[in-house]
Amino acid sequence: MRTLCNSGGNLINLRFCHCPQFRSSNAPFLIPSSRITCLSRRNPTAAISYKHSLFSPSGLSPIQASMASSTSSIGTEETKPFSVLFVCLGNICRSPAAEGVFRHLVNKRALDSKFKIDSAGTINYHEGNEADPRMRAASKRRGIQITSISRPIQPSDFRDFDLILAMDKQNREDILEAFSRWKSRDALPADAYKKVKLMCSYCKKHDETEVPDPYYGGPQGFEKVLDLLEDACESLLDEVLAEHKHLQE
Repeated sequence: MRTLCNSGGNLINLRFCHCPQFRSSNAPFLIPSSRITCLSRRNPTAAISYKHSLFSPSGLSPIQASMASSTSSIGTEETKPFSVLFVCLGNICRSPAAEGVFRHLVNKRALDSKFKIDSAGTINYHEGNEADPRMRAASKRRGIQITSISRPIQPSDFRDFDLILAMDKQNREDILEAFSRWKSRDALPADAYKKVKLMCSYCKKHDETEVPDPYYGGPQGFEKVLDLLEDACESLLDEVLAEHKHLQE
């Protein structure tokens, strides 16, 4: 259980869940020593092959099995979608808009299957709610659909996503604080905090360092958010594709 303060200063209790860990069922099987002894008398080569199978159910030698495993890992890495998580405070304005803008750009390039895109909040105050109707309306006028449902960030996000983008500096601090609390309990990668970056760090046309929260502002606040997000998301997509060329294959 975690306690945070919302923008009004009220304490909010957050309950996060984590994914269970699964054991591999590919445990090596055992072969009676008498069988190996019998083989060694008749065919030493067969005995060596049988011993190899003690370490590899497939019958491959340890070296062969290691090479096969490495090749499989490389293949998985090359075909795995690149995953991006956008995060703001309540996950009803800025991060859902960022998710919608980025998804729109990815769809325009027919790269839907190459990306996993989601958004979350640092608090659960709006959990289960649609995005703010003002944000959805402003996005719709630009041809961008926002369909996400608010949820809080959770420990598994640090394993499941390649990049976590915070809308402002306070969001980033809250994300990193959550990571420091969860990393030991949930056995998270020690360097997972490096995935957390500021959204505006990708802006090329704007000088802002943060995406402002438009919740208490007028219509122009939502338009400003979309201007910043379109700038940052275009640059983000270009950079990801440049660094991971297999995504365009």
